Amino acid sequence: MSTKPQAEHEWLNKFVGEWTFEGECQMGPDQPPMTFSGTESARLLGGLWVQAEAKGTMPGGGVSTSLFAVTFDPARGAYVGTFVASVSAFLWVYEGQVDDSGTKLVLNTVGPDMSGSGGTANYRDITEFTPDGLRILTSEVQGADGGWTQLVRMTFKRTA
Repeated sequence: MSTKPQAEHEWLNKFVGEWTFEGECQMGPDQPPMTFSGTESARLLGGLWVQAEAKGTMPGGGVSTSLFAVTFDPARGAYVGTFVASVSAFLWVYEGQVDDSGTKLVLNTVGPDMSGSGGTANYRDITEFTPDGLRILTSEVQGADGGWTQLVRMTFKRTA
């Protein structure tokens, strides 16, 4: 079975390159945001997949490495992907779409509830490519009321 690259796959070329990033995350409702930074290298695989490896500091100390892979699945009519990090044994599995503006990829997933309930929660990662060449990643969690709360915001700057 062979898949030919489509316009949706070409859209993913925006990720390809060398990047630096700075970010902040909210560790709790009454705690100040914590910052982190690092580098990312993203490449295209066969014109269909983007695979990115990031290395950086952890909020509060330490180092983390992560791998992100995403493609467009024509059979599902959706972008699909995965994310793993060296600090967790959880495999994040994504599905989503590019929004109507054509600048944002919204990937939805279900993962461990960070509140410690032992259950799961809905999450979404929104990647926006700005006109000035930045890439903004916002990670959000859905609350019991259906509203979304920002957990992480990262700003990526292309270096190559």
